[in-house]
Amino acid sequence: MSASLDGKPRNGRLESFTYDDGIVKLFVIATLIWGVVALFLGVTIAFQMADWHVNLGLPWTTFGRLRPLHTNAAIFAFCGNAIFAGIYYSHQRLLKARLFSDTLSKIHFWGWQLIIVSAALTLPFGITTGKEYAELEWPIDIAITLIWVVFAVNFFGTIIRRRERHIYVAIWFYIATILTVAVLHIVNSLEIPVTLTKSYSLYAGVQDALVQWWYGHNAVAFFLTTPFLGLMYYFVPKAANRPVYSYRLSIIHFWSLVFIYIWAGPHHLLYTTLPEWAQTLGMVFSVMLWMPSWGGMINGLMTLRGVWDKVRTEPSLRFMAAALTFYGMSTFEGPLLSIKSVNAIAHFTDWIPGHVHSGTIGWNYMLIAGILFFLVPKLWNTELYSKKLAHQQFWFVTIGLVLYIISMWVAGITQSMMWRAMDDAGNLIYPNFVETVIKITPMYWIRAIGGTLVLTSFIMMMYNFWKTIKNGKKEAPVVYEAYALDSSSIEHDASAHRKLEGWPMIFSVLSLIAILVGSAIEIIPSLMADKYVVKIDAIKPYTALELYGRDVYIKEGCYLCHSQTVRPMAHEAVRYGKVSNAAEFVYDHPFQWGSKRTGPDLARVGGKYPNMWHYKHFFDPREVTAGSLMPQYRWLFDSKIDYKTLPKKLEVMRKLGVPYSQEEIDNSVADARAQAKMIAEDLAQSGVPMKIAEMDVVALIAYIQRIGVDYGSIPEEE
Repeated sequence: MSASLDGKPRNGRLESFTYDDGIVKLFVIATLIWGVVALFLGVTIAFQMADWHVNLGLPWTTFGRLRPLHTNAAIFAFCGNAIFAGIYYSHQRLLKARLFSDTLSKIHFWGWQLIIVSAALTLPFGITTGKEYAELEWPIDIAITLIWVVFAVNFFGTIIRRRERHIYVAIWFYIATILTVAVLHIVNSLEIPVTLTKSYSLYAGVQDALVQWWYGHNAVAFFLTTPFLGLMYYFVPKAANRPVYSYRLSIIHFWSLVFIYIWAGPHHLLYTTLPEWAQTLGMVFSVMLWMPSWGGMINGLMTLRGVWDKVRTEPSLRFMAAALTFYGMSTFEGPLLSIKSVNAIAHFTDWIPGHVHSGTIGWNYMLIAGILFFLVPKLWNTELYSKKLAHQQFWFVTIGLVLYIISMWVAGITQSMMWRAMDDAGNLIYPNFVETVIKITPMYWIRAIGGTLVLTSFIMMMYNFWKTIKNGKKEAPVVYEAYALDSSSIEHDASAHRKLEGWPMIFSVLSLIAILVGSAIEIIPSLMADKYVVKIDAIKPYTALELYGRDVYIKEGCYLCHSQTVRPMAHEAVRYGKVSNAAEFVYDHPFQWGSKRTGPDLARVGGKYPNMWHYKHFFDPREVTAGSLMPQYRWLFDSKIDYKTLPKKLEVMRKLGVPYSQEEIDNSVADARAQAKMIAEDLAQSGVPMKIAEMDVVALIAYIQRIGVDYGSIPEEE
């Protein structure tokens, strides 16, 4: 079979070609498999928040171990495979060219699946960097870099061999994604290995916080937003059989979004010890971000103008319309949450997970579903098995998401109001943190139920597609014809941007410059720590045992439920103690400020409770805090401290600038054993056997007892 793709003949030779839809099918199947895994993990940790028993008492099934697996599965496995499926399908058709290399396509697919499996084999076992959305350790980081290069070569190689001179708007967003994700990943993942499964971040404290949230926010921007906008610009017009609403709005949308988005990361760090100028910069650009974001939503929804009857009947259009609506809602809420006065209420509360999931489920899942309802019947040459089932799926996911969002709004505002409630004498009305946990537990149950509905909807879609694919018909690949590019096809009277679309490599360089400007202005000054972090002599490096205990803390994911920074607010100072200082964190590789308070802040916890309190707390939290949702950590009482790794850990830290002497490194094992013995002797007074000195729990207690002690010991200024 032959079909011509050119509207009219032009100079150049006529060429025949086929598209590689086999690789698209593989990514579609992977999207479905990893999607159900990600959602199942999400539902599991949602129930763990409602009832601590769901942690099952096993080290690899706790919230702290599974939450990073859930986020990585959702972002990089589910959404990642969907992105690659959509890009490989649309890229070929927009350029009228087969992918650059079938071999590279296969390496990309299998390499990406291997990375995902590696995450599944490491994160539940506590092999993590402790940096949110970037938890994978250094060997996997290298693998990600290599596979991303394979993807980029395949992508740009296809552009070079294209038969269509101008690159369509969808490809603009694909280019920005590929270039920016590469920059984000490489810069944030700079680390020095200790062992095959352990490394320390190149950055510390304030610098690490800024780099991490420059990465973390823009991982959402350039992995969950820009590629999906590119997919929207291709698949919405295709499904609606209408041209995109406004080409001019597309231009404004792209360049303003790419330039502004990269600046917004610091809004995750408002009221911290980050320099005030950086916080303000992040807030201002976050508010500005509302305009280009809504430009994209308007362009998408207006493209559907005139086909609203089809939106009600066609599953692909219904999901796409809902996705654009949720995109508009979440991109209004995001800038709102970045305003300091609103952020003071929402940050560290459950409002933030509610906001995040309105984007990832409402925008990403629903757009993916819309794209798949368009793609699957075409790829397998058949009709959709059941539109009725698709519409039922739509209502399941919509109702589930609404329950999720509303429950988290209620929980978040309740938390914040209870945390800050003070009487006329300046005393906390709810001094016990656990009071807020008990109050919002019903909201956790509602969230878990909502998540279950979302998971059910996805299983319905999988069944629908399984039945659809079973009915697929095999046919020979379609052979297309198009004219090769020729210089005479250049539009000399075209607009400047239209001409730029004919020079994709120059377009790519300009896109890279757009994201590098904001990145450089934010990050480079922050790396000059001495300019604004005044070191304090009282702040000393962790002892060898405390450093090991800190690694245990990170391994168990404690940072996912506890923060370590006291904000300059009256209720926080009363509840936790002295407001944090940037100098406190100069030896923290990585930083541990956290992003949510399911439990209380730990910035001043050192010395607050006796060793025995912590011993009981890790064995059974409810023994010392009635109503706690924290799981038991009884394996820490049986797992032995790996003393032999301590010299190497201190040596790497010294390379990172932590002032350990050679004597401290050489004596690290003996010093750690001596400190562990002191803690064990203290515990022995309450009947604990001395063999506990060999166990991880003692190292963790040593670290907990050290947090905030140095700065807390400094007298308040007159």
